[in-house]
Amino acid sequence: MKQLRIGGYGPGIVTIAAGISPGLTEVAAPSFLAAHPSLPVLYAAGELDSGLLTAFDARDGLTPLDERPSEGSLPCHVAVDPTGSLLAAANYGDGTAIIQRLDGRGAFDGDPIVLRHKGSGPVAGRQEGPHAHQAVFHDGLLHVSDLGTDEIRRYRYDGTPVEPIVLHPGTGPRHFAFAGSRLYVAGELDGAVTLIDGEWRTVAPASRHEGENSLSHLQLEGDLVYVGNRGPNTISVLRAADLSLVAEVPSGGDWPRHFAIDGDRLYVANQRSNAVTVFALRDGVPEPTGEAYEVESPACVLIT
Repeated sequence: MKQLRIGGYGPGIVTIAAGISPGLTEVAAPSFLAAHPSLPVLYAAGELDSGLLTAFDARDGLTPLDERPSEGSLPCHVAVDPTGSLLAAANYGDGTAIIQRLDGRGAFDGDPIVLRHKGSGPVAGRQEGPHAHQAVFHDGLLHVSDLGTDEIRRYRYDGTPVEPIVLHPGTGPRHFAFAGSRLYVAGELDGAVTLIDGEWRTVAPASRHEGENSLSHLQLEGDLVYVGNRGPNTISVLRAADLSLVAEVPSGGDWPRHFAIDGDRLYVANQRSNAVTVFALRDGVPEPTGEAYEVESPACVLIT
């Protein structure tokens, strides 16, 4: 098994590796983690009102390397571009996103480009203002989902904004993924997955269960789309071609906030039941293995 790095709202980052006792690196509310593509460096978003981004040297445990403010409140996502020269972070609290240069060690270099935003949506109590939720580098642009304004905001790497991708009012875009010209978006507020390919759009419910469903993470693997359903507490598997439902299985806990896939294994962070549950993938469908790792309030699983 590769190393599992688990972040969340507990006392810090938990590292799990075969043959080694779980390790804890204390850091405040590391709700999302990202790895440098070529250096042994790990990044954590500290989801606090006065948000912090922390870089760790991961060669021997996790040793703090650098730390910077996130320039906003409640940073909930961090990502590194494929070249390893830029980092982006999304702040849920006020919708601010940043682009930060990285140096040859993977540390923060110079001042960030701060991307502030305005706007709102129709869902009372959730869309009173911008809420940046995920940052993704794709096709020469930084894409930022904004749950509060129903947009995928887009920026050039110098911070220049370009035309956003506008979603149906009340979607509440959370996590998203690209496959060629196709864009798949998980709507936290409407409980549906939206597929966009040019002018063609398909919207499909992520769960067959009735009642509220706050979608969490979305991930593409081959010709399948995986999405977490908070409320039904399930993981759904959809066909990437048309969003038809392949399977929906219990997540093994309460409030599946995030998951990660590694080969034929799926690891689900069930935030409210303090466990990361392990599934085997059989023809793409998750099957319980009976394995689980006890972790306080897990919110992110990173495989390194």
